[in-house]
Amino acid sequence: MRDGRWLTVEERGDPDGTPVVLLHGTPGCRFGVVPEDVMAARPGVRFIAYDRPGYGGSDRRPGRQVADAAQDVAELADALGLDRFTVLGRSGGAPHALACAALLPDRVRRAAALVCPAPPDAQGLSWFEGMADSNVEEYTRALTDPLGFADRLAARAAGIRRDPAQLLVSIRDGLTDSDRRIVSAPAIGDMLLRNYREALRTSAYGWLDDNLALVSRWGFDPADIIRPVLLWHGALDRFSPVGHFTWLAGRIPRARPVLEPDVGHFGALQALPAVLDWLHPASASTAS
Repeated sequence: MRDGRWLTVEERGDPDGTPVVLLHGTPGCRFGVVPEDVMAARPGVRFIAYDRPGYGGSDRRPGRQVADAAQDVAELADALGLDRFTVLGRSGGAPHALACAALLPDRVRRAAALVCPAPPDAQGLSWFEGMADSNVEEYTRALTDPLGFADRLAARAAGIRRDPAQLLVSIRDGLTDSDRRIVSAPAIGDMLLRNYREALRTSAYGWLDDNLALVSRWGFDPADIIRPVLLWHGALDRFSPVGHFTWLAGRIPRARPVLEPDVGHFGALQALPAVLDWLHPASASTAS
């Protein structure tokens, strides 16, 4: 990057295909956005995933805002020779995808934001209503005791490096029955465990900085997005409650809201084929 940091990037799929930049969840890394079988079924798509600062192999950017992802993605696109592209973000990565859509309107064709939280200053939204206790506790600690929160995450990250399944155990209060079925599927479960291990391999800084950024001012207004945005959400989600989806759907001018009634947070992984077909309609005709 121009400021001397390094970002770790991984490309999959067709090197000459239509590019989509993937923005992973929290905590997460380049391995945890789209399962292998879904990528293989889209031969006309060039998948580009990177570790946000502080995760995996990417250098930290202390004090970053959600909006800063747009600068990183723009520099990444320049390095790869991309003119225009789409963006796809899931969970903690979804606000960062919205940042790209808001701040890079000449480069981002379309954006997909799956199970996206709303900004913490969303007027008229009770931000914690319907949220799992584990998430309420985590965000509250980030707001009230950031130094203690950093120590707590460092200890949790050390345990997750030894056994990545600990992360899923720690958030079990927010998992629906459908979430449990999805994460227990071998392909998805293996992807998530690999994702968590690599995300926290060197430190918990990415996790810390993500949480601090998500509960601080994002640095852009979703109402300023002029590009088409697909908002996908599960009505039973307890990590990003459905009120967040409703607020964003009413705020983003060209939003296409999709609310699935019987699924929770990890249902977004099963929605990925349809989401990619919306992002890249031409790839749908060749998908198996």
